[in-house]
Amino acid sequence: MLYQAQMIRILSLMLFFALPLSGLSGCSTWVTGSFQDPEVRLVKVDVIRAKLLEQQFVLRFRIDNPNDVNLPVRGLAYTVHLNDIKLASGESSTWFTVPAHGHQTFDVPVRTNLWRHMKQIVKLLEKPDQPIKYRLEGEVKTGLMFGKSVHLTRNGEIIPGSYIPE
Repeated sequence: MLYQAQMIRILSLMLFFALPLSGLSGCSTWVTGSFQDPEVRLVKVDVIRAKLLEQQFVLRFRIDNPNDVNLPVRGLAYTVHLNDIKLASGESSTWFTVPAHGHQTFDVPVRTNLWRHMKQIVKLLEKPDQPIKYRLEGEVKTGLMFGKSVHLTRNGEIIPGSYIPE
């Protein structure tokens, strides 16, 4: 019985140390330096609900993987600004894998309260033909054991008048 318990313990330890080493082959491109950062883009913003005290959106992102190996993604931390007004920030902990030389889209739900910024937002909307600057900053967490963070910053402009129905 003692012999059997020792064998199980030895096999468990071997398995424990073998699993991480077998997963390192996929990370070899990160170690050798041939890893290319994936391209992360904000593709679409959907308004789910817009009430006075709470607004709900869905941000749709697309990740393009230029590497020869699959890219595991462990989540995204983000901040969205409209001019200098911080609209929302948060984290998504959705796990998925982007295939080698492929792409994947994923949605991030966002909740915000614009009430405290209402005066500034109304002032921005007084001139619906004037562009409003937006900025998206984030960090995509990739990898399994030896992760790498990919930073992203996107700037642009929206014209509020094009979103207001006539």
